[in-house]
Amino acid sequence: MRIALDHVFDRIGRRAEGADALIRSESQLTLRFETGRLKESALRQETGLNLRLVTGGRVGFAGTTDLSGIRALDDVVARALASASEGEACALAWPAATRRDPVRTFDDTVAGLDVATLAALGRRMVDQLARDGWQVSASVDRYVEETTFANTAGQIFAYRSTAVAVSADVTRVKGDDVLMAYDDVTAMTVPAGVELDAAVARIVTRMKRGERVVEPPEGKLPVLFTPSGSECLFLPLRQALSGKTVLQGISPLGDKVGEPAFDATLDLVDDPLHPGRTASRPADDEGVPSRRLPLIEQGVVRRFIYDLETAARAGTASTGHGRRGTFGKPVIAFSNLALRLGDADEAALLGAVGQGLVVEDLIGVGQGNVISGAFSHPVALAYRVDGGEITGRVKDAAVAGNAFELLKRIRMVGREGKWIGGSRLVPPIVLDAVSVARR
Repeated sequence: MRIALDHVFDRIGRRAEGADALIRSESQLTLRFETGRLKESALRQETGLNLRLVTGGRVGFAGTTDLSGIRALDDVVARALASASEGEACALAWPAATRRDPVRTFDDTVAGLDVATLAALGRRMVDQLARDGWQVSASVDRYVEETTFANTAGQIFAYRSTAVAVSADVTRVKGDDVLMAYDDVTAMTVPAGVELDAAVARIVTRMKRGERVVEPPEGKLPVLFTPSGSECLFLPLRQALSGKTVLQGISPLGDKVGEPAFDATLDLVDDPLHPGRTASRPADDEGVPSRRLPLIEQGVVRRFIYDLETAARAGTASTGHGRRGTFGKPVIAFSNLALRLGDADEAALLGAVGQGLVVEDLIGVGQGNVISGAFSHPVALAYRVDGGEITGRVKDAAVAGNAFELLKRIRMVGREGKWIGGSRLVPPIVLDAVSVARR
């Protein structure tokens, strides 16, 4: 007998004041290409149960990948009860049964993809990137998940989801000079040929622009951050909008709800109901129905994201942003984050830079004191701009600033956004007075 969620609550009985549980089955098929050839394929499959309960007002957790029968179920329940005996007190508000908006999360074609079809996606990119002196690698990943949730308040649902990620990277070595470029396409459905070709074109453009090495500019300059190069700006923003950092009192935005904290061109929305995106879902992993959530509107901070625990401790309601794995307690997680796109093409963006820099990739993003917004990173791939034109690649340069201050000085926003990792829509953005220095 395999465990079902009604069996979980039957075994708990009256030993808990409330409980919720999630079973998730995951399948990931991965293909790797090295030096232009298919190197390996691997299939990973796992099914896990995560159980949370409250007894004596305290919260306990347990997880297992053993779903073989009653003995395994009794073990996970016993461990959750033991965890609660040492757990923290928290009055969780279990979501009751309610209507959930429909959202497309599953594609039958993706679920049925075989190795040969997936390999053809990778080969399409590899073949188009083949050049003398270019070392080409690629990967193709197909994900299929099935999620089932229930709680003792009557909320129950199940859904399936799919995703395909195709990526490629190129390395060219000349003496002691190494030039690298990367791009990917990730979505719920099979990427169209035009999407793969566009990713190839972006890689080729970066490589060609990087052939000529020039001296880096210096000073406080306008900088164009491409979607792939903007993580130093938006990682601090994501952390600051988490209800956990607000609750801890360390979010720079914690006391700024209703205030204009950024340039009026900045809009940020979290939308788990966005069709076709990899983080879309009818409800979060704690049973809270999904809804579109504006976080920043015209530069004004509107709200933060919460899961059940942080909401209970903050005296507010969950926004439906709980994510859980097989083991441990749920954590706060965004779904599909989308920044408002502008209307500028690349020529206009470069013209807005004038004399400055284009940042495609940085080294070491995420290290250091991210929550403060301060960053200082060497460039991995960046270009000098003179007179609104890219003149070459810069090496031995670094950019620095504070994300929260720089986002108050947005000079221009581009219209060509990119879904980073399949769940973050980011446009190219020109910021004023970014510190650029030689290393």
